[in-house]
Amino acid sequence: MKKYFRPWLSLVFLVFSACQSNTSTTSSQTASANAKVYYPGKGDAWEKRTPEQVGMDPELLSQAVLYAQTQETKWPRDFSNQEEVFGKLLGPIPSSRAGTNGIILRHGYIVAEWGDTKSVDPTYSIAKSFLSTILGITLDKGMIKDIHDPVGQYIKDGGYDSEHNRKITWQHHAQQTSEWEGELFGKTHTFVGKEEFGSGERKPRELKEPGTFYEYNDVRINRFSLSLLRLWKKPLPQVLKEKVMDPIGASETWQYLPYRNSVVDVDGKQLPSVSGGTRWGGGLWINTRDEARFGYLFLRQGKWKNKQIVSKEWVKEATTPGPHGPDYGYLWWLNTQKKQWPNAPATSFAALGAGSNTIWVDPEHDLVVVWRWHGTNGDELFKRIIAAVKQ
Repeated sequence: MKKYFRPWLSLVFLVFSACQSNTSTTSSQTASANAKVYYPGKGDAWEKRTPEQVGMDPELLSQAVLYAQTQETKWPRDFSNQEEVFGKLLGPIPSSRAGTNGIILRHGYIVAEWGDTKSVDPTYSIAKSFLSTILGITLDKGMIKDIHDPVGQYIKDGGYDSEHNRKITWQHHAQQTSEWEGELFGKTHTFVGKEEFGSGERKPRELKEPGTFYEYNDVRINRFSLSLLRLWKKPLPQVLKEKVMDPIGASETWQYLPYRNSVVDVDGKQLPSVSGGTRWGGGLWINTRDEARFGYLFLRQGKWKNKQIVSKEWVKEATTPGPHGPDYGYLWWLNTQKKQWPNAPATSFAALGAGSNTIWVDPEHDLVVVWRWHGTNGDELFKRIIAAVKQ
């Protein structure tokens, strides 16, 4: 026994030492990797880098920015076409907006910025991607057990009582395939009628089975938002502030405004329900820098510094195309088919709003681009920015 003891003990010591060494190396590598990921501090504590410092060609990047500055939208600066385009207003609209402006992040650093990026303007349907993120957090917390669960299993306000509506799941709402039937805050799901829906009015059609047909429809997204409000039992802007915007160091200037008639009773409390855009006024009013933070959160797969704001799994699911309609995830626009932005990677995705308002995320090149009040779909600018990436 004795002659085998010491060799065995030596072997254990060697294995233990190797494990300790590997663990130490792995921990060191992990710490090193984490140290390389830059996150801006709160507010204006955001470091800038020259193009050369982040592996970009300064001349090509400068040309891209010069191009962007020439592409301002024809959208009136005083929003005078709002009702003509979208129909009767239900909420506030500002008296003016900023000119075209934007910001480009590489590796999280500001590498280019133009225009008034601190102007707090309506961002229209980019609000949908923020609502999607609240849904992700709701699922992460277990407040919804499964995204495929019927909404009516959780929400008992009459909105999902009909034979048709009771089939609608949370996923259907997130993919814009809910086909929810009804009226909400004075607007019907049909979009029929010029006074209520402006030039965006639609012709009558038969309803499809929930989950089988895609239609971009703000009445249904507003119903989705109301359902999230009833689940959280507190205003979604408060949820967004506590769970997302404060943790990522956003400013205090953004507002998420309800319609004048969208205050509802939730367990005896009068709470505002917010919309999925600014089609009928209100909505998310926010500056470009805060939007860049939100885009950067998704570039980093839902993580901010040492905190997972929304799960990595949710980011992946939210940016996976659904079975119907365009290249669309959970209220995010995708490029899987290379149709949205032919000159950009298939892995890139964006939050988009009228105007145009764009938060574009490119994991392949470690880029975030926020471009507001432009008159293009963004592809030409993205092509020029990508051309400036050298390493």
